[in-house]
Amino acid sequence: MMLPPGSTIGILGGGQLGRMLAMAAAALGYRCHVFAPEAELPAADVSAAVTRADYADRAALSAFAAAVDVVTFEWENVDPAAVRHLAQTVPVHPGAHSLEVAQDRLAEKQFVEWLGGRTAPWVQVDSRAGLDEAIARIGTPAILKTRRFGYDGKGQARIMAAGDADAAWDAIDGQPAILEAMVKFANEYSVILCRSQDGAMVHWPVPVNLHKGGILATSSLPVPVLVRSQTEAAVALARTIAEKLGHIGVLTCEFFACMDGLRFNEMAPRVHNSGHWTIEGSATSQFENHIRALCGLPLRPTDLVSPQVEMTNLIGADADDWSRFLSDPALHVHLYGKGEGRPGRKMGHVTRLGK
Repeated sequence: MMLPPGSTIGILGGGQLGRMLAMAAAALGYRCHVFAPEAELPAADVSAAVTRADYADRAALSAFAAAVDVVTFEWENVDPAAVRHLAQTVPVHPGAHSLEVAQDRLAEKQFVEWLGGRTAPWVQVDSRAGLDEAIARIGTPAILKTRRFGYDGKGQARIMAAGDADAAWDAIDGQPAILEAMVKFANEYSVILCRSQDGAMVHWPVPVNLHKGGILATSSLPVPVLVRSQTEAAVALARTIAEKLGHIGVLTCEFFACMDGLRFNEMAPRVHNSGHWTIEGSATSQFENHIRALCGLPLRPTDLVSPQVEMTNLIGADADDWSRFLSDPALHVHLYGKGEGRPGRKMGHVTRLGK
């Protein structure tokens, strides 16, 4: 059933992704109500209502559910118990299953391998002694990653030699983890798709991604030949993941382009930084199609509007140069309304179409 314009979409999380979702929703005639605990919420600037409460506050969640017509989330570090509580009263898309798999690196890798996908070699690590055993099996160099709450390079420690194990274990505070071999790859790229309530799917042209310090720096198209040769298989795997999860909305799967074929890296059950270029670079943005999926509307085409597109993140002090960006007629500028430009903090992005 289509949700009529004028309905209210609830968004768990109030960051820049929620902000861009709310802007896309407003263009289609919907209102947004943000639920998040933080004092500074970029999404609140463009939303009709805000609830500042902890995700464990059942009374606040129940009041929120009663005030909205459908719920989504803008990041995956939301307690699945909160999603299940809300789902007793109001539809939540994507559901708790997508959230639970994407939140846990162990569950994520096991799930993708069960579907026939190939990942980098990895071993589960639950203790300091287990890390030594994992290094003996995987070898070095490798990356120790916490199973939960890791993004933008957080919760990770590189192990270049066995002697780095103590420092790496301390760096992740001894949390449950996986040790992942560092594979040789030519590029990183992402498949961004959207699945509707009736199972229809669209996907966007695949961008190649460049990370610096664990944080996405640029996403660009067109992509190198090696990535193009893997796109069909990567899209097929992402579609299978979405179908098996019963996922509704945008799903992002990141891959390594290796000479011996693609390797799945990780997924995000939401709109994604590597898809920000779709606002200007595609016939329909990831944000609009996500809103359409939530509300039961038909998905729109995702064709490129320019053969060349590049999105660049503005990290920390980069955004201080806002006047230059806003004066450049070739740039589409998005500033997220955040206060302090701390190192590593995403403050905005700019997109350039064409050369």
